[in-house]
Amino acid sequence: MLSRWEANHPPAELQFHLHRSIAVVSTLARKGRAAMATTILFPLLTLVAFIAFFTPLPSLPLSSHRPLNHHPDRSRKFEIADDKFWKDGEPFQILGGDLHYFRVLPELWEDRLLRAKALGLNAIQTYVPWNLHEPSPGKFVFEGIADVVSFLRLCQKLGFLVMFRAGPYICGEWDLGGIPPWLLEKSPALKLRSSEASYLQLVEQWWGVLLPLMVPLLYCNGGPIIMFQIENEYGSYGDDKAYLHNLVKLARRHLGDDIILYTTDGGSMTNLEKGTVYKDNVYSAIDFTTGDNPWSIFMLQKKFNLPGKSPALSSEFYTGWLTHWGEKVAYTDADFTAAELDKILSRNGSAVLYMVHGGTNFGFYNGANTGLNESDYKPDLTSYDYDAPIKESGDIDNPKFRALRSVLERYSAASLPPIPPNPEKARYGDVLLQRVETLFDGIEQIGNAVRSSIPLAMESVGQMFGFLLYASKYTTKGEGSTLFIPKVHDRAQVFISCSSEEGGPLTYAGVIERWSIKEIHLPYIPCASKLNLFILVENMGRINYGPFMFDRKGILSHVYLDNKILLSWKMYPVPLGNLNDDQGCNSLCRNARIGDNPVSLGTGINYTEPAFFKGHFTIHATDQVKDTFLSLDGWGKGIAFVNNFNLGRYWPSLGPQCNLYVPATVLLHGNNTVVLFELESPNAQHIVRFIDHADFTCGGMSTSKVHSS
Repeated sequence: MLSRWEANHPPAELQFHLHRSIAVVSTLARKGRAAMATTILFPLLTLVAFIAFFTPLPSLPLSSHRPLNHHPDRSRKFEIADDKFWKDGEPFQILGGDLHYFRVLPELWEDRLLRAKALGLNAIQTYVPWNLHEPSPGKFVFEGIADVVSFLRLCQKLGFLVMFRAGPYICGEWDLGGIPPWLLEKSPALKLRSSEASYLQLVEQWWGVLLPLMVPLLYCNGGPIIMFQIENEYGSYGDDKAYLHNLVKLARRHLGDDIILYTTDGGSMTNLEKGTVYKDNVYSAIDFTTGDNPWSIFMLQKKFNLPGKSPALSSEFYTGWLTHWGEKVAYTDADFTAAELDKILSRNGSAVLYMVHGGTNFGFYNGANTGLNESDYKPDLTSYDYDAPIKESGDIDNPKFRALRSVLERYSAASLPPIPPNPEKARYGDVLLQRVETLFDGIEQIGNAVRSSIPLAMESVGQMFGFLLYASKYTTKGEGSTLFIPKVHDRAQVFISCSSEEGGPLTYAGVIERWSIKEIHLPYIPCASKLNLFILVENMGRINYGPFMFDRKGILSHVYLDNKILLSWKMYPVPLGNLNDDQGCNSLCRNARIGDNPVSLGTGINYTEPAFFKGHFTIHATDQVKDTFLSLDGWGKGIAFVNNFNLGRYWPSLGPQCNLYVPATVLLHGNNTVVLFELESPNAQHIVRFIDHADFTCGGMSTSKVHSS
């Protein structure tokens, strides 16, 4: 029996039609990338292989995505004049909110949009992550959670206008700011976000697929899109005006002159000088910290727009803030936030709430930030709740929703719909998991590894997300050895074992983290032959903002053993499913060994090698399937899957996120399967618990109040 998610997203080959000059076939089966021929096939890895995620919503057939020849409807016009927005000849105040289709399962899009409608919004703003839609070169995906056309049409059906943020860079706390990681493997290295010809060519190919799909969805053609954003906060990154000019020309070539193009930059002179192209008739919007004086910043905005072309717009009015692992969860006061919004709207300004609903960083797509250097690495949580008025699970019975609605209602052109109830949640109780396979149990059954004299980056072996296992050998010494890796992105767990026929237990030697590079002592182990050295490296999310965005993953330097370079490596990609993967089961699934044999380290630490844990729970046919939260209390760090759906990362030992949101659409009546890939220390009882609420109090974390009065 399939869950609703599985039933709506079957593995199949799908086609979509683009502009008449472009034919693109999108397939869900992994094509045979040469590098992926080296993928490991472990027992039980396919328990967590991701079932195809990209089929269209049933009510919005894929065939309707075919762009046609469109002639602008002159009765429909959205424009800027007299420092105002005008819709069909009438002044218009944008009451918008960011809601990202790729952070919400398609079955829940309508629910979340209706809640935004009840808040009082008349427009939705969304990013478009290039890396989700082109996961490998030339493979374009516009189905399932990537079905942006269906999302936009649903917005229109529900009465929303749309502000479309097509990048190619989006930031958004999303891996690499939405840029595909396979660009990092190009040689010579690309200069991202620049006018470099080789980079612009790839952007042109991507927009050559995306933008024709948007033509029938422009407001002048009867669709919902009123504005199209060029890049994002470019003034905070660079000053390559030729790059921005090229993007403008490319957008005009596909979309014509009737759509408002806009940029968004932080509200400072420096950012606006570098990030705006108003002389190309591109509207300059701004964002700023909630609590800053908005009207002094709007006055600055006028200097970077043509005369009469500068309506006051905060294109990112922050309702909350992001949270990294190891921080207190961000919190903003509801009344303060609502009062700051009223300061903008009361003088006929416009605002877009960032976020109105944050959603979830499912799979491996969370981004990261840095401090003063690239080693000061701060990965984002799986939850993207953002302390938004519509919570991650859709809840709106909260002070912030009520406070913002009370403000927005005063400026809405129509009466607001009733406030819907919170989505129902369920407690499905405790689930006992059994350790069914360690990462190293199937080492002898692995397929061909990538071999190299030196360690290669993840991108070099085609492993764009997740984990890569590095293996080498060395000769043991009586006093042990010292291991040093100068550059690891992002977290490496080190193990050793005897490689002779009699074998021996796997010994954990330590962890090397990007933010805490240190030497590791490899203890002496009696062995008639060389010792195996295993280094499991986790990509914890690429940097999405700032000067260190060229963020390749894996071991990025030589490995030094007793101050000498260690050569001769094998690299094994670990095939865990992501949002744009389809990896089916293989015969090794049936040969998984059942066992639970903790590794004895002799250090008093209860530590086991990375392993897969599996369990089942039942939802009776007489019970309604409801949203729930998977509590990982007592577990260490890893990845969680429910019914083959990658919920994302957990790390309750660090916090602050204690559990993972599980939408009802991934569950089913009858048997449900939970699989954890636990990296460190499993719960002593091997129990997970399904509860009915979110929890951000793990790791000694509670809340961090920002933007407070």
